[in-house]
Amino acid sequence: MAVVRLLRGFLRPHARGLALIVALVAVQVAGNLYLPGLNADIIDDGVLVGDGGHIWRAGAVMLAVALAVSLAASLAVHVASRVSMAVGASVRETVYRRVLALSEQELGRFGIPTLVTRNVNDVQQVQLFLQMALNLLLLSVATGAGALVMAVWYGPRLSLLVVATLLVMAVIVGIMLLLVVPLFRSVQDKIDRLNRLVREQITGARVVRAFLRTGDEAARHREVNDDMTRTALRANRVFAVVLPAVLGLVNLTSVALTWFGGRLVGSGTMSVGDLTAFQVYILQVLLYMGIGVSVVILLPRAVAGAERITEVIEARPGTADPARPVTPATATGTVEFRDVSFGYPGARRPALTGLTLTIRPGRTTAVVGRTGSGKTTLLHLVLRFCEATGGTVAVNGTDVRQQAAEELWAGIGLVPQTAFLFAGSVAENLRMARPDATDEQLWHALEVAQALEFVAAMPGGLDAPIEQGGRNVSGGQRQRLAIARALLRRPRLYVFDDCFSALDPATEARLRAALRAETGDAAVLVTTQRAATITAADDIVVLDNGTVAGHGSHARLIESCAPYREIVMAQPDAGAAA
Repeated sequence: MAVVRLLRGFLRPHARGLALIVALVAVQVAGNLYLPGLNADIIDDGVLVGDGGHIWRAGAVMLAVALAVSLAASLAVHVASRVSMAVGASVRETVYRRVLALSEQELGRFGIPTLVTRNVNDVQQVQLFLQMALNLLLLSVATGAGALVMAVWYGPRLSLLVVATLLVMAVIVGIMLLLVVPLFRSVQDKIDRLNRLVREQITGARVVRAFLRTGDEAARHREVNDDMTRTALRANRVFAVVLPAVLGLVNLTSVALTWFGGRLVGSGTMSVGDLTAFQVYILQVLLYMGIGVSVVILLPRAVAGAERITEVIEARPGTADPARPVTPATATGTVEFRDVSFGYPGARRPALTGLTLTIRPGRTTAVVGRTGSGKTTLLHLVLRFCEATGGTVAVNGTDVRQQAAEELWAGIGLVPQTAFLFAGSVAENLRMARPDATDEQLWHALEVAQALEFVAAMPGGLDAPIEQGGRNVSGGQRQRLAIARALLRRPRLYVFDDCFSALDPATEARLRAALRAETGDAAVLVTTQRAATITAADDIVVLDNGTVAGHGSHARLIESCAPYREIVMAQPDAGAAA
């Protein structure tokens, strides 16, 4: 079963807690099974013969046993809750770490909304089932089985009716599981679809309003929401039939047992005490069977969730660390592409072909090209977000595939194309790159990134709040904060992925001058479309349809490389740049 397969490894560290739960359940089962027999003894040897002393003595024992059972039940709930919460936290952390290790292609295959749902809702379903199983299912099975044995002992003839009832209930529950497990898997998939749609509509709310498409988008939302609701209702209709059927069966069985038991007592083949004990045991069997069914009802959602969680955990990252990582002898920031090719799965043509070039320390290398020419793919190969399908990408003289990913990233200061900021303060965002950075170092990085002035003007300065994604600052401010964050790391290799696009020309010019002084002898790799940024680079690489169309200085390329000339001359500042 998917749930057992998923939880087996996560439960192993909690073996002591599980053993304690089993011991506490054993105490409850023993007490539950002992009390009906003790009650029968009070009736037959106390009440019917008028022995008050026996009634008091047996009653005291009954009270002590009941208190022990209550205490054991309370402790079992506490321990089971702690174990299930700890297991849920471990599963969430494992899924989270796996998601962070997935390549961009794998992230795209799953989709962000479904990964969020799997790490939150699906884990919650599995955790809830585990908690109920440890709290109630184990107790229900053990007590129900023990009570059935004791019922057979006290009333073997009446027990045949109970066994028949249990077989019918087992068939009902089995049919229920066969029907609802696929339905709940479908419900979870449709929750993913709804999450994806809501995320898209909230993100694009301004566009929706601007083009007067609110009604159309509401209709789309209604269609997806209704589809999910219909599937959930189909699953719950099964429960709506099963639960009354089980309860009705229990009630009919109780009536039949009372009638047949009364006839046995009347004929003298069964004592009143034995009938009382038998009825209590049968009530325990039916009660705990009902409790067990209520827990099993949670199983379909847990199975669907466990299957989806397992898919993520077992996903093999396309950029997994090697078994024996190699650490470069020196960290210079040098990047080498040796006849590199790369193609995305399903693409008609490769994104890069036969790429050979070197990014050297102490120099700024600009990679330019039309949209879709392979600029961002080139950077992703350096960062090992994806791996070359041919040739070698080496950083610091060592193939990136032979290096541990975290060690590789530790030597790179990345500013992505879309500058992302996390919810928190300015300082917290900057210290993601360097947790031990002092306030003075933060201000220095902000000064170099041309962000000091606006951060100083914000209420709280370094402690000023930043909303998720940096929604409360402008695009240019986000880019400058992201650049400051990369500068704090002081790496040997800087990677700037078209991260000056939201800056005005004057700010960009000041930033480029400050960066040149700050980066020193580090290697700087930039992708850009701006003529001013391109012409300021020491080396320029022109990509066209995934191949190197030109490589050299601005003066050389403007004369010899047609794609480069088209890119530069098409811009308003081309004359000044040339």
